Amino acid sequence: MSNAKVALVTGATQGLGLALVEGLARRLGPGDTVYLTGRDPERVAKAIAQLPETAAEVRGQLYDVADPGAATRLADLLRDRHGGVDIVFGNAVMRVGPGDDPAAVIDEYTEVSNFGTTRLLRAFLSLLRDGGRLLVVASSLGTLHQLAPVLHDRFDGLSSLDEVDEQVASWRDAIKDGSAKAGAWPMFVNIPSKIAQVAAVRVLAGQRRPEDTRRGILLAAVCPGMMNTPTSALWWDVTTAALPAEAAVPLLDLATGPVNPGHYGRLIRHGRALPWSPAA
Repeated sequence: MSNAKVALVTGATQGLGLALVEGLARRLGPGDTVYLTGRDPERVAKAIAQLPETAAEVRGQLYDVADPGAATRLADLLRDRHGGVDIVFGNAVMRVGPGDDPAAVIDEYTEVSNFGTTRLLRAFLSLLRDGGRLLVVASSLGTLHQLAPVLHDRFDGLSSLDEVDEQVASWRDAIKDGSAKAGAWPMFVNIPSKIAQVAAVRVLAGQRRPEDTRRGILLAAVCPGMMNTPTSALWWDVTTAALPAEAAVPLLDLATGPVNPGHYGRLIRHGRALPWSPAA
């Protein structure tokens, strides 16, 4: 049986995703494969073309995370081609700016960032080999500290990915019908979205911990910190923030270094697990 490693990065045609692909390709070795995925074939091809030569092979792959069947199809493809995967970064996100109407963008935003994440988790966790890593790129905004206390039980103590999806759908619908503000939801859609991503990781960690611990698998959410990217620049002054290649380093360490058992099922920023709730 081949010992070649297989890695996959979603949302990988620019910014952090592209930096993760390049970093993985540098850290992995000859015979290993890193899949650079994106929704647009021209952008995938352009991203592949700008990468330097590395020991590991980088392969472009179309993957539209908003397509309900795409995660399963891609998982089946990699199962047939490689038998399993070793590293998965769920990094896809839809860019939104301060001038965007939340009600106008929320459908696509949740399809990409949230339902796309839970579909990825369902499809790829079963493909992880022993010692594998599945890391969902979220944010330090993805904790209950960022929500009004009346909303904490929406995402705390959930028991399945279906329940996470139901809460995301309820929040999405409240944004669309205008009731979100009266219901104490923040109007910055990134906050509930990131909280839901972390909640999804927590749900699965609660179910999988004993088996994953035995097999050396790490499942976690990760925060790269503030980055100097066009998306972040829409909201904040990022002139002194880390470039994507710098921000990728702690995430690559999680993907390729020894597993810290204290990181399992948690939101990790710069190697430290962040508390989920004010009571934690």
